[in-house]
Amino acid sequence: MVAAGSQAAAPEPTDWLGHPVSCADCPHEEIRAEGRCDRGRICVRDRRARRIDRFFAGNPGEAEQYLNHPYFEIRALAARRASLFLLPALIDDPEPDVRAVVAQRLPLTRVIKLREDPDRKVRMVMAQRLEGAALVAMLGDPDYAVRLVAVRHVPPDVLPGAMQDPDPQVRCEVARRVKPDVLPAMLYDLDPLVRIAVAERLEPSQLVALADDEDLRVRFIVAERGAPAALPLLRDDPDPEVRQRARDRLAGLAPPTLVVSPVIEPKEGHDGPRP
Repeated sequence: MVAAGSQAAAPEPTDWLGHPVSCADCPHEEIRAEGRCDRGRICVRDRRARRIDRFFAGNPGEAEQYLNHPYFEIRALAARRASLFLLPALIDDPEPDVRAVVAQRLPLTRVIKLREDPDRKVRMVMAQRLEGAALVAMLGDPDYAVRLVAVRHVPPDVLPGAMQDPDPQVRCEVARRVKPDVLPAMLYDLDPLVRIAVAERLEPSQLVALADDEDLRVRFIVAERGAPAALPLLRDDPDPEVRQRARDRLAGLAPPTLVVSPVIEPKEGHDGPRP
């Protein structure tokens, strides 16, 4: 039983096969003697990625010898530190995490085929790096996550082609980046989150078209920043917050009441005009 106020002992570090990590047969005795390796904290033989990464961060020169290690996490982390000249051999690595590192580090001309990689995380890296027609082609990727990265990087002029994307997250991103003159084409998107993104960017005068939107969040944006012409349409809105915001703005737009001082007629016999 653990005594009150004490902490349980840290679990014994294990390697990728579940075996206890031992320094007895480790080839990095000199590194350990210099304090650049610490069992349970900085160790290339540990199963935990953070401890492996610390090892390569402090000993980048050791990465080369681990590029063919059977544990994919070690290969991927070694690939981040190893010389670029050694990475082409990993383009066809069976592990997508390794291929993603290669896709990020090598020149595009060397990894262009990875834009059609079977794993989406590799294609997402490629969508971050590609330009021009190659990037535009990623808008047709079968995976929404890849298309989402693509719409964040293509020029705004290209985005109208993605307005009808089947995934609402992609269309939301399109609504945030597309040029204002074509934004009204997304006014009546079927997804309320897309319409919210549209409403946040429309000109106040254009928001009148959304005054009867079925989603109260959209109508609240209209009440918040729509042109004065939209406010009477919302003063009796079924949602109390929308209704109150519209009425508050209408009250602020009303002209001040003109106060007219009464004319006091002089009483007869008190310095009044003589007949």
